[in-house]
Amino acid sequence: MLAIFKKELRSYFTSPIGYVFLVIYLALGGATFCYTTLFSMSADVTPFFTYMILFSAVILPLLTMKSFSEERKIKTEQLLLTAPVSLTSMVLGKFLAAYVMFAGCIIVNSLYFLILNYYAALKFVILLGNVVAILLVGMLFISVGLFVSSLTENQLAAAVGTMAIIVAFLLVGLISALLPSSYWLRYVFDFFSVLTRFQGFTNGYFDFASLFYYLSVSAIFLYLTVRIYDRRRYG
Repeated sequence: MLAIFKKELRSYFTSPIGYVFLVIYLALGGATFCYTTLFSMSADVTPFFTYMILFSAVILPLLTMKSFSEERKIKTEQLLLTAPVSLTSMVLGKFLAAYVMFAGCIIVNSLYFLILNYYAALKFVILLGNVVAILLVGMLFISVGLFVSSLTENQLAAAVGTMAIIVAFLLVGLISALLPSSYWLRYVFDFFSVLTRFQGFTNGYFDFASLFYYLSVSAIFLYLTVRIYDRRRYG
């Protein structure tokens, strides 16, 4: 797994995609910080991270679209399938490489608030809750991206398909907000809503149920990716 991780992480910096992702994500983070915090003179960190989740829905698919699609397109997929490494290790190696790129950006963007803390008192628990929450959401988005990338050799199709699934996860929360609180269907939508579960962390409350949700859904998509390659190896 470590070899796959190093190879994949290196590939982000031997092609434009890694630099494009870093520049766009960090630039959006800086602009969003100015808009939600500096210009509005607010010490509330939640709007910043909420916007960053929405941006992640569009930007993260650009990071994951090549993970498996490129392997199929340049005919190196068989090398992966015959390599002396398990399929699970292969998928986890690619997942961790993409996740390190994402987590690095989140950590850098979070430094804005540590600097701001010298001038305005921030609740560290709230900041930590938001950081943990967006890292969990990003984990889910990346696992979705890897799954979709394993289905096609067309990188654009992989990016669009990933965005569609992520937007569906986000829309569930918006639909839930429009339903009456007494309507039973709202509880169903809340259960699957990425945004609804994000809200608990923004209040500084570590929600173990939401943690289990993010980990479980991510594991399901990673498992499906492994199963796809398992069928190709023996199919």
